[in-house]
Amino acid sequence: MIGRVVAWIATSAAGRAALCYGVTTLAILLFLLALRRSGERVGRMAEKLETMEKANDIQRRMLEAAARRPRSRGELAQRMRGGRF
Repeated sequence: MIGRVVAWIATSAAGRAALCYGVTTLAILLFLLALRRSGERVGRMAEKLETMEKANDIQRRMLEAAARRPRSRGELAQRMRGGRF
């Protein structure tokens, strides 16, 4: 059975044309699958970058708040009396 199919493909013009179209279709299908996989990878990387940016923004705000904190108990008391805390 397989021998007949291979012989038909090798000897007939229609078989060679079908093989050519089949190979072309397979190449296009593999290209589209690779493109989809690449798009998924880019999406995951974009999500990871967004998460990192949020974490960096939060850390930056925490460092800025720590830089403005009172250095001693006296400074804290002075700020609270002035209503600037």
